[in-house]
Amino acid sequence: MKSCWIDSVKERNKFDALEENIKTDICIIGGGLAGLSTAYNLSKYNIRTVLLEKDEICKQTSGNSTAKITSQHGLIYKYLTDSKGKDFARKYYDANEEAIRTIKDIIDKEKIDCDFEYQPAYVFTQKVQEVEKIKDEVQAVNNFGGNSKLIEAKDIEINKLNSADYVENKGAKLKISGDNIEKENLDLERDTVKERMKQVLPIKAIAGIKFENQAQFNPYKYGNAIAKICSDSGIKIFEHSKVVDVDTEDDDEYYVVTLENGCKVKAKYIVITTKYPIVNIPGFYFVKMYQSTSYGIAMQTREQLFKGMYISSEEPTISLRTAKFGDENLLIVVGFDHKTGAPIDLSNAYKYLEEVAKSLCPEGKIKYHWNTEDCITLDKIPYIGNFSSMWDNAYVATGFNKWGITTSIIAAKIITDKILRKKNEYEEIFKATRLEPIKNIKEVTNMVKESVNSLVVKKLEVPQEEANQIQNGEGKIVEVNGQKIGIYKDDEGKIYKVNPVCKHLGCELSWNNLDKTWDCPCHGSRYDYKGNLIYGPSVKNLDK
Repeated sequence: MKSCWIDSVKERNKFDALEENIKTDICIIGGGLAGLSTAYNLSKYNIRTVLLEKDEICKQTSGNSTAKITSQHGLIYKYLTDSKGKDFARKYYDANEEAIRTIKDIIDKEKIDCDFEYQPAYVFTQKVQEVEKIKDEVQAVNNFGGNSKLIEAKDIEINKLNSADYVENKGAKLKISGDNIEKENLDLERDTVKERMKQVLPIKAIAGIKFENQAQFNPYKYGNAIAKICSDSGIKIFEHSKVVDVDTEDDDEYYVVTLENGCKVKAKYIVITTKYPIVNIPGFYFVKMYQSTSYGIAMQTREQLFKGMYISSEEPTISLRTAKFGDENLLIVVGFDHKTGAPIDLSNAYKYLEEVAKSLCPEGKIKYHWNTEDCITLDKIPYIGNFSSMWDNAYVATGFNKWGITTSIIAAKIITDKILRKKNEYEEIFKATRLEPIKNIKEVTNMVKESVNSLVVKKLEVPQEEANQIQNGEGKIVEVNGQKIGIYKDDEGKIYKVNPVCKHLGCELSWNNLDKTWDCPCHGSRYDYKGNLIYGPSVKNLDK
């Protein structure tokens, strides 16, 4: 599965893997928009800079986002005003508004073709009890000088698209498609989706908050263009170069970044933009964040269905926008988010989103399915700046809370200013070494759990009677002679065995029955059914 953004770029700039030891001034770890934007800023100065990406540029979170360029991050400003004060909320708003302008300036200056267009942004509600929250948010934004407007139901464009006949037609079978192949689903699967759909369908927004002059674009086109500009400017970019360790030399003058293939990069400065930091200590970000998985679909429509970008204020969250895709029009629906690794049935995640799309455009054709992960901070504010008070010249950008397009631009500016020893007016807002967040005991109960099985590699043997109890296409954890084994049986009955213990900090994994992956409920690492790493912060594959 791939997002519409990634599929839109048929020929991209490719970069070699690092295969020798090198020395540089700055080493950026992570090739998403945060890392690339930092490299772009640094390219204007005569500073040797290396960027390392474990996979391909913008292939993970950046290339799988909703790609909304906005300062409207849900109903954030009432919360910030109450918890941090009006001045803090205003600076958070100003930083993100400035990021919108920065992206537009870069696109104009570099002549980047990435389908950028201005659009208003809306947070809407379908529940009467949520209307006061919408009004409070409008008041909070306007009180500090921001620009927001309370919108009534008659002015919310998506209300005009509801297909009541489709929503009420319980006898109709849901059609889904992937890779342009359609198939029918069982009615009982539809009934499962229907239970959740009762909460959101038909979409009937009764109030909303509107931000003008927000924007949207294709993040994969933009990111690949920035990568080429950086490379042409002398930045050394390496793909398929996974970092597995970062350490300091004895004199602490240089950092030593070690890759999976054994190659090393020596750098005076390091910038960690790997979504979730791959370094545990110092920093301790694993007790301050968790990861959330979201799902997305794109539907081909005959025309652009509506103007604007929308997201619901209540759960289950629904995010809506449109996009141009060559000569085609797309409706993009994102949602069904949950804490990564949560032991829940995910088999209907895409069907849930397809129901939303079909209710807005019954004749549309589903073309894309994808999912992604985001880091969520416990205080709802990203961590940007010094990685730790124990490490000089080490910087981090993480915890973007699903709003990484503008936040990556903010991060790049703050980190660049720090490297250049310039004061940044927003650095205290996002200070990465802040101590205010209180450890959420519920969230971190198992975050540092150790497991003997994660330290001792054993040959995993599964008795035949245990294997026989697992259906084809099913995965589960079984216990054999006191040892837990993760088993997946494919559609042909072949058994795959892993040690179901995360290689990050030893948490027990859970089986994701939608993507056929082993997911960590503590920090969000994900592995395929063979045990190969997909998402960090882990840097190692599972024991098999």
